[in-house]
Amino acid sequence: MDILIKPIITEKATADAEVNNRYGFVVNTKANKIEIKKAVEAAYGVSVTAVRTMNVRPDRRTRQTRSGIQTGKTNAYKKAIVQVAEGDTIDFYANI
Repeated sequence: MDILIKPIITEKATADAEVNNRYGFVVNTKANKIEIKKAVEAAYGVSVTAVRTMNVRPDRRTRQTRSGIQTGKTNAYKKAIVQVAEGDTIDFYANI
């Protein structure tokens, strides 16, 4: 089971990383906090102090078109906010 799917790189996540040493990841929906902590420590070689998780619900949208009403939704996913020890950093742009 692949735990970490992708990092979250937004303005809010980048500001949180610079100020509070917190990094965001989209993770597998069945992963728990202990598995997420081990995966981040193994992938990036940092010491994790805390993990916060949240399930993001899908957004539902409805549009009026010529052929009728079109409904759809985005995918639901699980998000993890990882607190890294003081002095450790994760560089997402190192392997570009």
